[in-house]
Amino acid sequence: MTARFSAMLHIPGDVRDAIAFYGKAFGAETGWATPPADDMVAQLLVHGIEFWVHPADEAIGNPSPALLGGTAVRLMLIVDDPDAVFNQAVAAGAVVRSPMQDHDYGWRDGSLMDPFGHRWEIGKPL
Repeated sequence: MTARFSAMLHIPGDVRDAIAFYGKAFGAETGWATPPADDMVAQLLVHGIEFWVHPADEAIGNPSPALLGGTAVRLMLIVDDPDAVFNQAVAAGAVVRSPMQDHDYGWRDGSLMDPFGHRWEIGKPL
């Protein structure tokens, strides 16, 4: 049996805005998508690693982070040059939660909040 793990991010507003943001922030490319529309769903790929974006919709059990008062999940993007990716995401509109820094537990990372309320950590082991 083969398996893979993927996150599905509930996006408030238009998913097409999220596709554009993640493209600018992380270099995400669209792998698979329904036709462009208000209820569009898409698979995004960052260096071959997938995650999905889906419209937030409380009626079907897909609440946005704002509806929940925040998110209980941190998405960790591990890359060779976390400083460059972190700065690129900030330039695209992400908000810094904690700056890039070396930690005594052996990682260099920083934390961001994307415009849709999802928390990202960008880093790498030292």
